[in-house]
Amino acid sequence: MSAPNPLAAGALGRCPNCGEGHLFEGFLKVAPSCEACAYDFSKADSGDGPAVFVILIAGFVVAFAAVFTEFTIHPPIWVHMILWLPATLIISLGLMRPLKGLMLAAQFMNKASEHRRGE
Repeated sequence: MSAPNPLAAGALGRCPNCGEGHLFEGFLKVAPSCEACAYDFSKADSGDGPAVFVILIAGFVVAFAAVFTEFTIHPPIWVHMILWLPATLIISLGLMRPLKGLMLAAQFMNKASEHRRGE
């Protein structure tokens, strides 16, 4: 059996090493290790990277859609609130887990680990 694509596995929330085990325990909490191959996730830390990408992607999509809607339809402000606040929340929550998985898989692919002084 060939090794899985780590980026695809990470985006799906699977172990980037084997592609079988779960990468997350909860919504965003990284599991201590893979239950399928026992790969250690304790050194995995994506930091603020996924949040930055979520802000950039969701912000662009929602801002573009809101401006486009304003210039074409000219709705009242309450329509913008009803449309774009939930859209921002849904897009942000929908992107956070796959992007965090991608960042962790990229660390795995590049054999990156967190460097600590004094260790």
